[in-house]
Amino acid sequence: MFGSLETRIHISDVENKTVICFDTGLDPRSFARAKMPQSLTETGFIVHPDGSHEIWKLSGVNEINGTMQIFGHIPFKDAAEGKRLDLLLSQEDSQAALEAVTFWIRAKLILGDKFSSLNPGAAFINQDGRVFFAPENLSNRCLFIEGKEDGLSLQDKYKCPDLTGLGEAVAAAFCAGVMLYTILAKTHPYPAAEIYQDMREGIFMPVHLAIPNLNKQLSGLIQAALMLPVKKKPSSENTNMLGGTEILGELLKILTDKESLFRALTEEENAQIKKEKEQYLLKKKTVENTVRYVMRNKLLLGGIAAALLFVIFFTGSLIKSSLERPTTKELNSHAVVAAYYEAFNSLDHTFMEACLMGANKSDISTVTNFFVISNVRRFYEPMADDLLIPMEIWIQQGGELPAPNVFGTTDLTITHIGGSETENQIYYRADYLFFMPNELPINRSDILTLKLDRRNNWRITEILRSSN
Repeated sequence: MFGSLETRIHISDVENKTVICFDTGLDPRSFARAKMPQSLTETGFIVHPDGSHEIWKLSGVNEINGTMQIFGHIPFKDAAEGKRLDLLLSQEDSQAALEAVTFWIRAKLILGDKFSSLNPGAAFINQDGRVFFAPENLSNRCLFIEGKEDGLSLQDKYKCPDLTGLGEAVAAAFCAGVMLYTILAKTHPYPAAEIYQDMREGIFMPVHLAIPNLNKQLSGLIQAALMLPVKKKPSSENTNMLGGTEILGELLKILTDKESLFRALTEEENAQIKKEKEQYLLKKKTVENTVRYVMRNKLLLGGIAAALLFVIFFTGSLIKSSLERPTTKELNSHAVVAAYYEAFNSLDHTFMEACLMGANKSDISTVTNFFVISNVRRFYEPMADDLLIPMEIWIQQGGELPAPNVFGTTDLTITHIGGSETENQIYYRADYLFFMPNELPINRSDILTLKLDRRNNWRITEILRSSN
């Protein structure tokens, strides 16, 4: 089916008309705060079988069961015609999936440089070859929530972020390669958790080993598509590599040919493939036991390495900061608590250190890691975008999820729950939302104990944390 009531993108009746709905998962107030009404200006595309295409626009907003949904007219003659591409990829009918990907490739070539969503979950296709590309940002939000509810990976497994900015055809060719590999090999080329690292390093079972009986030309094209993130920058070694448009065009030519996509293998070929596969698996295991260990512990190891670099290149700054180390002097107990949580957003780990006296320092370790990595990246890549954007700027921009480059706290509420400053011991509860990059925000509730130190400055001696 084109969609279902269980999915965040589904068919529904609005004002006696059948429409496609995008369930944002937001109540009316959150919908307005996130500036979601702006999504109504976002457009999609419909590519027709005759090679023509048109812009698709959203129609309106309504509330169903307490959540806000944005809707637009059905891009097909009836609701049962269209099928979502990502759902086709996971079905047993590989022929239907291949046909759908063929139509998708054709539509991408027709659109050319016109930007349209790459996510297969945002593409809907019917048997006649009509392809609908939903608005990207809106559909990505719905698919993100849908994946979270189903316990699925929230990563988009069909596009590589390293290809952003290299043109529509390059990104589309890689996406087509991943989809075809998934259909023909009956497994995703990047099944590991380090999916994006695998993409940029070209770590996947080579196509001629994963699908040994596949047509050699098609096998080579899929391999070339999957290697685009590895060879994304021109060099003397890859000046003859196929570009995105060429890969898509050749793929379409082979997929629409009536000849079989598979061939018979000789005994010699089978023996050679078996040998190469064993060598590849041995090499892959070595990589997983070494490089992958580093990747799984990249925050810790990266923090240590970055800290060493930071010491080398910023010794002067560290010496100066040690002489001017901040304190909680002249701050009352409530102000100390408020300033401690505000320091998350500014990555001010030195002030957080000044706030604590015996309390657990795991917060400081987390903030320090992000502070060091951000500064080292700024040193080596002065023209690159910041690793993290300030919390207040993210909120001003609409506060949309997922938030891949946001870290810190918001919606802070501090409540006095016991003790007093005259007793030299006081208790507060701090309720707030905590953000980590690429993760959904966590509701936290901390119980904090504060006491005066020997210089009569209020400091935090204990933090008891709960979250949901």
